[in-house]
Amino acid sequence: MLFNLSLKTMWKSWETDPKLLWVVSILGLFFLSAIAFLSHLGDIGLIDKTEPMFVEAARQMQVTGDWITPYWNGETRFDKPPLIYWLMVIGFQVVGVNEWGARLPSAIMAILSTFFVFYTLRFFGVKSSNDDPSLSEEIKRSNLRQSWIGAWWGMAMMALNPAWIAWGRTGVSDMLLASCLTIALLAFFLGYAQPKTRQQKRWYFTFYAVSALAVLAKGPIGIVFPILIIGAFLIYTQQFKKVIGEMQLIPGILIFLMIATPWFILVTLANGQAYLDTFFGHHNFERFTRVVSNHPGPWFYYFPVILVALLPWSVYLPVAIFEVKFWQLKQWKSQDRSQHLGLFAFLWFAIIFVFFSCSATKLPSYILPSIPAGVILISLWGNQQNRIDLDQNKISLPFLITACVNILILFILAIASFLSPQLVGEDTPNFSQLLEISHLPMISGLLWFLAGGITFYCLCKPQLRRLIWAGNVLGFFSFMSLVALPVGQLLDTQRHLPLRQISLRVQQVHQPHEPLIVIGVFKPSLVFYTQQPIEFMTYDIEKRLLELFPENRPVDTILMITKPKEIKKLGLKSSDYQLLENQGGYQLIRIKRDTLLKR
Repeated sequence: MLFNLSLKTMWKSWETDPKLLWVVSILGLFFLSAIAFLSHLGDIGLIDKTEPMFVEAARQMQVTGDWITPYWNGETRFDKPPLIYWLMVIGFQVVGVNEWGARLPSAIMAILSTFFVFYTLRFFGVKSSNDDPSLSEEIKRSNLRQSWIGAWWGMAMMALNPAWIAWGRTGVSDMLLASCLTIALLAFFLGYAQPKTRQQKRWYFTFYAVSALAVLAKGPIGIVFPILIIGAFLIYTQQFKKVIGEMQLIPGILIFLMIATPWFILVTLANGQAYLDTFFGHHNFERFTRVVSNHPGPWFYYFPVILVALLPWSVYLPVAIFEVKFWQLKQWKSQDRSQHLGLFAFLWFAIIFVFFSCSATKLPSYILPSIPAGVILISLWGNQQNRIDLDQNKISLPFLITACVNILILFILAIASFLSPQLVGEDTPNFSQLLEISHLPMISGLLWFLAGGITFYCLCKPQLRRLIWAGNVLGFFSFMSLVALPVGQLLDTQRHLPLRQISLRVQQVHQPHEPLIVIGVFKPSLVFYTQQPIEFMTYDIEKRLLELFPENRPVDTILMITKPKEIKKLGLKSSDYQLLENQGGYQLIRIKRDTLLKR
């Protein structure tokens, strides 16, 4: 009772100054983002193998001044469109050619998309609209309070989930696509839900512009998803013709084409059929129709992926989806447009989930654009379950069950933290001992136990039940700041630092026209850190050596990065080469070409 009175008193004081709520919200967003996306962003080296390919292509773009054709390791790289490279180059110019500059675009986009989810939930996160003249002033005030609370929970879920943090701190194009799709789809909904306002055209034009950026981020999928999701939504609500007429289709398409198409035209003119076959054929059509780069997966592949990606919030997702009750078409048609956010988020989530479940090639990052839809669904459902005006002594069975599962998962995370030194793989031999010495597993376990305890206490106390997600927020925030970042830095010293040290040595000892080869391992980060073209040899080594260094090629010595076991496979003795550096199981050696070929 005292809690409810104090909460209402606080709201009444804040309602007299609405700007204060926005200031508090923006400060909260920056506070969460500082830990989730920006803190120690550049302290960990580039993570092989995908990230350094993107970053080196951006560095090459800056060095050559060619903003049309991306290159990596001396070859064209047509995997993705150029927007991520362009933004990285801007990042390099702002903070330097380093990990910070490379990851800054992903971090900024993660923050922007988090704000858009918050903004949308703030205005459309409650089931009854305050525009209804039949509502009393007390109900309107309650709806306003609830919309703020739901928006805050949604913001916390967006900033504090494993998927958004992982890709928001990585220099690849996945977060760029996911954020552009999120902003574009929410811009559409903001226009759709406000059909009689001056802002409607602006939101629709924002949708067209950001959809074009999504295409420049990852290709055709950037417009395919908006078409599928919005088309299904409008057909389902039987408003297709009406809304299409509102959307300023002709000028919108022109805006889209003006932003999205020039680069595709220029890169095709520069590279011809090679670009068309590689990008559209191999990296788009073939990835859907057959397994590419050895990334297969069963039809249920994304069920466990989404469970982990949205932890610990994902336990609420099934019941949140069920409560949308999308099959009740008459009920949805009778509601005002502003009440359609749940249905829109459901179709958004379902279409992306089903689309990639049907794809032959599967990767965890593919499902990233569905995360904001899941957050919106959970926030809408949780907001309805924990309304300020409801009797908190009563609790629904679905909410009770999911809350208990939430508590169980938090305790499982605590136990797993305590046992983590024994669960570490053998690919980094010293990491388990370092982890145990650091006491980070103990800290992590205590944090998750505390989070579980807070959640359990809030569940048992009716007056605190609407704060039940506070345990998740505090647990994840504390884990991220006190455990995850230090563990990442510790792992970096074992896995990535040796490669950077070897690369620095290469820059010091490399002689003009001396080839650099890497045998037995494929670590693209070496290309970025050495700033040298590298020949990677992981198969048919002897044959490739003979092809690479024929007798008529004027090469005297060769720099080689490899591991001791690979040197043994080559039949080399310690007297055959000069050892220049030995770091973390990697060796940098200089060897005469004749010695290598005549061993």
